[in-house]
Amino acid sequence: MLRFFSLYILLAITVSGQCQSNLTLAECEAKFLKNNLSLLAEQYNVDAAKALTIQAKLWDNPIVGAELNAYNPQTKSGFDIGAHGQKSLAIQQLVYLGGKKTKQIEIAKLNEKFAALEFQDLLRNLKFELRRTFYDIYFNKEKLSSSTLQISNLDTLVNSYSIQSGKGNVPIKDYVRLQALLIDLKNQKMDLLKANVELQSNMNLLLGDTLAFEPIVEKTYLNQYLKIGNINVFELEQLANIQRPDFEISSKQIQNNELNLGLQKSLRVPDVNIGSSWDQHGGAFNNQINLTLGIALPLWNKNQGNIKYAEALTSQSKIDHMATTFKLNAQVQSAYKNWINVVENYSQLNGAYVESYDSVYFGILNNFKKGNITILDFTDFIESYNMLRLHLNELKQNIVITAEQINTVVNKDVFKN
Repeated sequence: MLRFFSLYILLAITVSGQCQSNLTLAECEAKFLKNNLSLLAEQYNVDAAKALTIQAKLWDNPIVGAELNAYNPQTKSGFDIGAHGQKSLAIQQLVYLGGKKTKQIEIAKLNEKFAALEFQDLLRNLKFELRRTFYDIYFNKEKLSSSTLQISNLDTLVNSYSIQSGKGNVPIKDYVRLQALLIDLKNQKMDLLKANVELQSNMNLLLGDTLAFEPIVEKTYLNQYLKIGNINVFELEQLANIQRPDFEISSKQIQNNELNLGLQKSLRVPDVNIGSSWDQHGGAFNNQINLTLGIALPLWNKNQGNIKYAEALTSQSKIDHMATTFKLNAQVQSAYKNWINVVENYSQLNGAYVESYDSVYFGILNNFKKGNITILDFTDFIESYNMLRLHLNELKQNIVITAEQINTVVNKDVFKN
């Protein structure tokens, strides 16, 4: 039974390893563009806006009318519509004046542009979420790797001290101290595993996939995010003003309101119904053919309210665009300062010394096993080492995330090699 259970566990691990998606960031983004449901749904808004542009170009259908005799009092017959009876036909077409149709088409085209820009803005935000989740999973994996190594080493020591304390060879307080340290590390690992479940779920949602995700990251990934000399905050502001879809939406909203104002003014000009009619016997002549014209008299309703409303919206959109400009520049400056602060903090570390952390750890561990280091010094070092590894990992993570934040606020990969 035990052998069967062990075989089952081994098979489950093997299948789990096979059902795993190992992807680079570029591969993730390609899959995201193809499968993300939010992007696919937003694309229908673009298609819908294009359909409304087609509709705006169409003219109203002509109206055909007929008048048929219901009762002829002379012959006392109903529906006398024959050669000696009475019937008439008419057709009318609404003709827009004042440039209404042209303005309606321009507004529809602009709304189509709005839909495309909103799609791009959604893509911009989701792309940042994808990259942040990608690197969060990667750094979480690094933390888990470090915790797993330390737990494995401590577990061996705790088991050994458990046996030796039972024999009276080592004080039980030393065993308890090691056990407490091991439990603390295991609790940290459980928190990391819990966070990893949420991150994996979010990545699956972004990629439109159910497979477990494993990030593939080059060892030199951090170098591209440390290029301080290549980044200028003023140039970033200029880029954002050009690249950000939401900023362009704000700008085009002024144009949209100005077009609407023009449309409302054109509505003061009444449209004309032009048509023709044929009357069999009811007119001045038999088989009379007439030209018909119809036009509304703009005596009371000259669309005054809608014009003032459109003027107010135009003025408001100009102020909103100014506010958007200030907000956008503030976002750029904030993202830039956050990135600079993190990079400068990282640059103050001694790179050579950082690389030796693991060597120091194994040296302390081996010396403790040989009895050259007291348990108090050993546990203090392990706690400090664990905290140092976590902080260093978080510092690297912050460099990547703050740099990606700059990419997002300017909507361009400014750190791309």
